[in-house]
Amino acid sequence: MSAEPVVPPLEDALVTDREHWLDGPPHELFKELRGQCPVHWTSKISEYPGEAGFWSVTTADDVHAVSRDWETYSSATGFTLLTDAIMPLELMQAMFIGMDPPKHDRLKALFQRGFTPRRIAEHEPSIREITRGVLDRLEGRDTCDLVADVAQPVVARVIGSFMGTAPEDDAIWARLMNQTLGAGDPDMNPEGIQTVMERDVPEIFARCQALIEARRENPTDDLMSILVHAEIDGEKLEEHEIVMGFFLLVAAGNDSTKATFCSGMRALMEDSSQMEQVLADPSLIPSTVEEALRMFPAFAHFRRTATRDTELNGAEIKAGDKIAMWYVSSNRDATRYENPDFFDVTRNPEHQAFGAGGRHFCLGTALARLELRVLFEETLARFPQIALDGRPVYAESPFINQLKTLPVKLHG
Repeated sequence: MSAEPVVPPLEDALVTDREHWLDGPPHELFKELRGQCPVHWTSKISEYPGEAGFWSVTTADDVHAVSRDWETYSSATGFTLLTDAIMPLELMQAMFIGMDPPKHDRLKALFQRGFTPRRIAEHEPSIREITRGVLDRLEGRDTCDLVADVAQPVVARVIGSFMGTAPEDDAIWARLMNQTLGAGDPDMNPEGIQTVMERDVPEIFARCQALIEARRENPTDDLMSILVHAEIDGEKLEEHEIVMGFFLLVAAGNDSTKATFCSGMRALMEDSSQMEQVLADPSLIPSTVEEALRMFPAFAHFRRTATRDTELNGAEIKAGDKIAMWYVSSNRDATRYENPDFFDVTRNPEHQAFGAGGRHFCLGTALARLELRVLFEETLARFPQIALDGRPVYAESPFINQLKTLPVKLHG
């Protein structure tokens, strides 16, 4: 029997310390914070001693409030990581997720037409074909790693088809995204965080530059071509803006669906009653998708930066302070969900896995939901007796909330 998780005194809690994230998010710590200190100050980031601390926003209501007030809580001075040491601000600001209005709205609108629910629905046959093709590779096998053998190749090819990258390059782009987003994990980037800027970002730029040159000469209807030929206020995007727009979409496409699908499958395999309900009634799969998104959002947090002194739920926040909106906490807020730590395939909840509203609500929501539905449908139809075959292992990261291995027996 495993020991109860140790929750430090709240005033001393260093929320992002790696020791809290070795087996996924520290849900007991977040439960304590929601109840006693919903907007909590972490005084330092141990891995980055030169960095200032940050505020943790842990309740659904407060995350919603921060998300919708871009004038007070800016995305343009750091929108993801709580450290500024990994990627220069200039590159962060080249992605529309790292912008504030009005430029954010104009650039994001370029992509909206490719991500409307109607346009995404048109891709269901091809996404299903991709998924079935990947599952076909498991023919004759008794075991696999659901992360590496199913989820990763499916999501890499789906986002690759949108962006216009070649199928033979899927593994390369997946490697680059995993190494960059999982920079602190010893398996995903064993050479350490410093290699992101020294090795990975230059490789991303070099590969993207080749794609940019190809699209300039021969425009296509993929999203890379849209970036290359787009104009904002009469001017084309600069090359680093094209590269970072590409990076944003490929990174999100590789990580988000993979993360939620694998954790959702684990939850089903760990609770036979829930698995039996879904197998008996596949119409529950859309609800299962929403519950998986609620309990296992792909990204543990996103960041904002205060533009002015303000007050949030009793906390006195100063201009320049960093704020983490913890989706892994807000999605388990007991004021919103009954028995929030229980995976219930009939719940069909609203949640904040795609953000909590406002301008930065996830562009790829419809695509993620479609991919997840198809992945659950096809995997469970093909392998209804699928079962765990060893210990799943989480990525050691307070940012990407995902399993890096999920060993399974395909036939029970």
